Amino acid sequence: MLLFIGKLLVIKAQIDRSTSVIGEAEERLAMLPDKPSRAVLLFVGDIMLSRSVGAKMEAVGDYRYPFLEIADILRSADLAFGNLEGPISDQGRNQGSIYSFRADPRVIEGLSYAGFDVLSLANNHIWDWGTDALLDTVSILERTGITPIGAGENYEKANMPALFEVGKTKVAILAYTNLLPKNMQAVQETPGLSDFDLTAIKELVSSLVSQGDLVVVSMHWGDEYETSANGVQKDIARGLIDAGADLVVGHHPHVIQELEQYGEGWIAYSLGNFVFDQSFSDETMRGAALRVELEGGNIANATLVPVRISPDFQASFRESNTP
Repeated sequence: MLLFIGKLLVIKAQIDRSTSVIGEAEERLAMLPDKPSRAVLLFVGDIMLSRSVGAKMEAVGDYRYPFLEIADILRSADLAFGNLEGPISDQGRNQGSIYSFRADPRVIEGLSYAGFDVLSLANNHIWDWGTDALLDTVSILERTGITPIGAGENYEKANMPALFEVGKTKVAILAYTNLLPKNMQAVQETPGLSDFDLTAIKELVSSLVSQGDLVVVSMHWGDEYETSANGVQKDIARGLIDAGADLVVGHHPHVIQELEQYGEGWIAYSLGNFVFDQSFSDETMRGAALRVELEGGNIANATLVPVRISPDFQASFRESNTP
């Protein structure tokens, strides 16, 4: 009986925290003023700024280098989003993987120059150098004016939507991954990632839809190097659209997957790489940007724009590496 009561108390605490997140998000959305109606959102995939990419920036002495060919277009969007694949920090301790990423804090110069407004930290590499590096990343982004989502110093901050006014549209963005164990998710006052509880996420989406015009869910998911979404991705994405999300944006496979119009929403299952050093195949040196046109608070159009990563790790909006 005592064990049963204890479980009930844990469940109640989780519900209370979710309710708090929903309540605060609703209040923040209500405070966003209306602005003119036409807008463009731009979403890109995996951004990895360590290993060979980091070495190239250091060699040329310019931490804007990966974005020099593409920043003007990113900055022209009303909102620019990407997935930050790994921490930006000189702190922390390598957690043991040979694929652990950690970028020099100076790479923030490039991310700021490129014009990113929001970066997802909800991925399988943000923990590569532990809690200190994660929290340092959050701090560096916030000081620069870039909104981090999908991770934070406690449960509430890790799960809080990023809220923006884009033209006349109020936009809420959520970020999750289903690739990590629960013990890497934030709990109460313990730092970590957002809580991938699909039932709770759908409830939050439905609540945000009732308060704002547009809800976007970022998902780090799927199978690496597979050019088609798997069944789990499709079930999650379509369930989120059914709950009221307008757009689901995916990343992690390192290759482009399909763009799908489903019900009243859009799903980009994987945008592939945006800046990465996976030079072993043509597919991993190509990606896509999702260009979303908004009109009157609704998605008027969504298209994939080809992205090419050059041999020296510069991204550009063109089909090939030929000038």
